[in-house]
Amino acid sequence: MKKKKSTADKIFVVCNTIFMVLFVVITLYPVLNTLAISFNDGIDTIRGGVHLLPRKFTLKNYQTVFQKQNLLTGAYISVLRTVVGTFLSLALNAILAFIVSRKKFLFKSQLSLFWVITMYVNGGMIPTFMVYNGLGLTNSFWVYVIPGMISAFNMLVLRTYMQGIPDSLEESAQLDGAGYTVIFVKIISPLCKPVYATIALFVAVYQWNSWFDSMLYNRMSTKLTTLQYELMKLLSSVMQQSGSAEAAKNAAAAVTPASVRAAATIATMLPIICLYPFLQRYFVTGLTIGGVKE
Repeated sequence: MKKKKSTADKIFVVCNTIFMVLFVVITLYPVLNTLAISFNDGIDTIRGGVHLLPRKFTLKNYQTVFQKQNLLTGAYISVLRTVVGTFLSLALNAILAFIVSRKKFLFKSQLSLFWVITMYVNGGMIPTFMVYNGLGLTNSFWVYVIPGMISAFNMLVLRTYMQGIPDSLEESAQLDGAGYTVIFVKIISPLCKPVYATIALFVAVYQWNSWFDSMLYNRMSTKLTTLQYELMKLLSSVMQQSGSAEAAKNAAAAVTPASVRAAATIATMLPIICLYPFLQRYFVTGLTIGGVKE
C-alpha cells in the first residue's frame, strides 16, 4: 500500500521543487547568456538587452578567437598537460594515500600534519621560480606536470576514503598471500573509483584552466604555450585596442572585448562540460567523502 502523503509533505515537495528549479535557472543563466553574447554582434552587444538568444547572429567572435596565432599549439599543449598531469597526479597521490592510510605505517599522523601545513604556507613566487629554474624546469613542458604531481589536499581526500574501506578485505587478501601491490591494484583501487573520478576532475579542470605558470615559466617559448595563455593574451590585446586607433577596425569587424571574452569563455569551458557527464555518476559519491564519521 502506498503511503498517503500528509499536507506538510506535499508543501515540502512543492517548495523543494520550486527551489531546485530556481537554482537551476540561476546556475544556467550565466552560461546561456555568455553563449548568446558569443554569437551576437559585438557592437550590438554594447546596447545591452542580450539575454538567452543572440539578437544579431554572427560567427566573427569565434573567428577572431580561432585565428589567433599559436592557438593550435596552445590547444595541443593544454590537452597534453591535462592528460599527462591528471594521470600522474592521480596515480602518485593514490599510491601515497594508500601508504599513509595503512595502520601499520609509522609517523602517519605526523606526516599528515606536515602536509596540512604545506597547504597554508609556501615559499612565495620568487623562491619557487628560483627552485624551478635551478631544477631545470623552466622553459620545459614538465614544469606543468611535476610541481602538481603531489597535492596535499588530494592525497588527504584519497586517504580519508581509503580509511573507510573495511580492514577485513585487506586481511583476507593477505591470508591468501597477496602483497600490498596486489591489494592496492585489485582490491583498493576498484573500490575507489568514485573518489578517483572526483580527484581526476579536480586536477583536469586545474590543468586545463591554468595559464599563469605558462606566462611565468615558459613565456619565451612559443612551442610550450597553452590555450588559456593565448586566449588571455588575445583578450588583453582586444582590451588595449578598444581604446586606441584600432577601435575603428574592431568596430568594422563587429568585435568588442565583451564579445571576444564570451567566445573565449565558451571555447575553453566546452571540453570540461563534455567530460563531466562521463564522471557524473562517480562525482556525487566522491563529494560525500568525510560526511560520515565512524
